[in-house]
Amino acid sequence: MSARLLPLLAGLLALPVMAADAPGNVIFIHADGAAAGAWMATRWMLAGPDGKLNWDRMPHVAVYDGRLADILTSTSHGGATAHAWGVKHSRDSYGVVGPDAKSLSGFNGSIMLEAIAAGRPAGIVNSGSAVEPGSAVFATSVASRDDNEGICAGLVASGVAVILGGGEEWFLPAGTKGRHGPGKRTDGRDLVREARERGYAVIFTREELAALPADTPRVLGLFARANTFNAMSEEMLRNSELPPFDPTAPTVAEMTTKAIEILSKQGEGFILVAEEEGSDDFGNNSNAAGVIESLRRADEAIGVALEFAARNPRTLVITTSDSSAGALSATGLPPGRSTEEPLPAKTANGAPIDGRDGEGSPPFVSAPDSRGRRFAFQVSWALVDDTSGGVVARAAGFRAERISGNMENTDIYRAMHAALFGSDLPAE
Repeated sequence: MSARLLPLLAGLLALPVMAADAPGNVIFIHADGAAAGAWMATRWMLAGPDGKLNWDRMPHVAVYDGRLADILTSTSHGGATAHAWGVKHSRDSYGVVGPDAKSLSGFNGSIMLEAIAAGRPAGIVNSGSAVEPGSAVFATSVASRDDNEGICAGLVASGVAVILGGGEEWFLPAGTKGRHGPGKRTDGRDLVREARERGYAVIFTREELAALPADTPRVLGLFARANTFNAMSEEMLRNSELPPFDPTAPTVAEMTTKAIEILSKQGEGFILVAEEEGSDDFGNNSNAAGVIESLRRADEAIGVALEFAARNPRTLVITTSDSSAGALSATGLPPGRSTEEPLPAKTANGAPIDGRDGEGSPPFVSAPDSRGRRFAFQVSWALVDDTSGGVVARAAGFRAERISGNMENTDIYRAMHAALFGSDLPAE
């Protein structure tokens, strides 16, 4: 948490209530797969036991229920559909398909497409591939999550002004050499060329992103062939001699910064969905250090959003996940326990244990608390799937008070819609 952000946040919390019909901006930070346990481990590691992350400083909090129409535990694409469309659809839904598809507001499309239709700027950021549903569902719908070609074609045709992330492979024909590797499309379409024809500046590196002018009307950034991270366990990363994140790719915070810069130049009432996908993928690979690093990056993006909101009062900053990847559980270890002695491989009930370098390694050690003390802790995993429970939503800024108590996943849509369009949707 930067020192300059503290007075800005104080001003943000003291802002007067806006008129009921005043529209605003929405910045939705989706730290995929991150429940309270993952955020606690990240806080211990980065800020200390009594410290605060940017995530902690968002004053409005709700317990999140991710149920879908046909299953108790959310899928990434079904959960994203609830966020983007405001409807509980099936576990297999990737948006809502068909001529009669309606969102909760009655619009024939997602909240992002409704904003675009109303002349509002929109943007998508993802540390993973562009096909990831947590962000892409806001701009396109397909019958199957496996339709990567259709997803990317839909993104380019959607009218979204800013598209930043990985996934170059699905924008190029099979065999065509890209900046990060060969394409995979079987339909022969070159979406990079099509994007340029639609007025997009197409960029491929962190340096090109940093140099991009703020008055760029449209940008497609493709910073990796697939993800900007390597979703493997700690042991597999070591054996493959790969880093958790590609050091040459921009972080989710860097992409969020540029997206806000561009969208805010295009008028009031923009919507930006920024997803840190690593927190989900590393959780599904039982990589605790990877989750913590992913949430450090997500928290940095939250800080960027909060700084903008503090300067621009009609901005809602909202964050949640749709599930808990691997059900990460952080456990403090007894005083006097060696911080260099390797942890056992499993708990008494058989749950795998991670230390700071993976299974069978020494424990994590927290940042100092206010008295300078550091504490050892371990991470254990229930399984490798997405699970229910422990997910919270947090918000700050314009209409953030709507995030409170117990919330359905569709209430995320309601809060965003109220901030974007200035009025409440009728009760269901």
